[in-house]
Amino acid sequence: MNYAFIRRLGAAAFSMLALLAAHAQDDVYPTKDYKGKLYITGGTIHIGNGQVIEGGTIAVDNGKIVQVGANVSVPSGADVKVVDAKGKQVYPGLILPVSDLGLKEIANGVRGSNDYEELGDLNPSIRSIVAYNTDSKIINTLKANGILLASVTPQGGTISGSSSVVQLDAWNWEDAAYKMDGAIHLHMPSFIVRRPRFGGRRGGVEAPTDPVKEALAKVEELKSFFREAKGYLQTSPHKETNLKFEAVKGLFSKQQKLFVHGDQVKQMLVAVDFAKEFGFDVVIVGGSESWLIAPLLKANNIAVILGQEHALPTTEDDDVDQPYKTPAQLQKAGVLFALNDDHDETRYRNLMFNAGTAAAYGLTKEQALQAITLNTAKILGIDDRTGSLETGKDANIVISGGDILDMRSSIVEHAFIQGREVSLDNKQTQLYRRYMYKYGLPLTPTP
Repeated sequence: MNYAFIRRLGAAAFSMLALLAAHAQDDVYPTKDYKGKLYITGGTIHIGNGQVIEGGTIAVDNGKIVQVGANVSVPSGADVKVVDAKGKQVYPGLILPVSDLGLKEIANGVRGSNDYEELGDLNPSIRSIVAYNTDSKIINTLKANGILLASVTPQGGTISGSSSVVQLDAWNWEDAAYKMDGAIHLHMPSFIVRRPRFGGRRGGVEAPTDPVKEALAKVEELKSFFREAKGYLQTSPHKETNLKFEAVKGLFSKQQKLFVHGDQVKQMLVAVDFAKEFGFDVVIVGGSESWLIAPLLKANNIAVILGQEHALPTTEDDDVDQPYKTPAQLQKAGVLFALNDDHDETRYRNLMFNAGTAAAYGLTKEQALQAITLNTAKILGIDDRTGSLETGKDANIVISGGDILDMRSSIVEHAFIQGREVSLDNKQTQLYRRYMYKYGLPLTPTP
């Protein structure tokens, strides 16, 4: 055999693959830290807590907001950068509260691009942050829409593992980490079996089951796990380390929250029971029927992260626009809530438009904005650093040419993460320029 020829052929194939991989990457690089002073002047500043300042200025020093107001003086100097936002809308960076961003690249297929779930049923020790892919092409499309932070969440099993908050301008997961392992995710078993909406049965003849009995058995299994974990953590030293019990230590010390995924009232009632028995800080994820028990959730200090808003209601007897009305009903009841976008096809970029829909169904514009900024930051435990444009917080700032909640006018022109201006370029804008060039068509200005 001609081994030299085979080696040359292998080297050529490797070079071709490397070349293809290089061309497949977005031509977008994380921004170097800006250590100087930044002033954003003349814009309509939406603080994120309900306050609006017309013609205001935001002063930033070394990545932190140091002053916000209508009478902030702007100095001159080589280390001073001024961004004119006159006629523009200035917002806090938007936050995606529960997402498989960076874990799932292609929604349906190509298993090699996905790393969002683990085998097994009880996996509290799984950490999503170490699997987060900062080279995901989806990340840059989110920044272009004003989403600057996301909580990266594992899936699979009943207890999926811990989620971490990342900022979306980083070389690797260590750079991206904003708050690590802040929540443990539990998927509550369903207490009902719903047939497909449009008739038919899945998989032929269905075996008779009692969904309530099965769900209660799973709930008791979960309670047994947490009781054993509590007993393990109250005794020391241990001859052997139990990684699963160690992983939920933060739940008992309130350094972590328990995010319970479920839409049904019965699932949420069990979550309330978990909060009472174990003293956990519980957050409902999904919560499409949360409006039915809003006073109970408020009384037990349980927050809600609503799921995809542009969806059908949970039950056929609900109003068809119930998902649109739920945020206003929770707001009226005093429940802390946030909005999410977990749609696989739109790939999370419609978060702000979900908020816009909520504003059309009972929320004010500032309340809707708060549901994707400050409320989310409070639920994720990062409101001391971000979520609003207040003194002392990170300069996570978005400047839009129009109302960011309105898809007709929202055009994000500048975005800053921790004071550094990040690129809004992405694979889609690159393809736009590529084919406009190919056919000799004029380019419409893009950020």
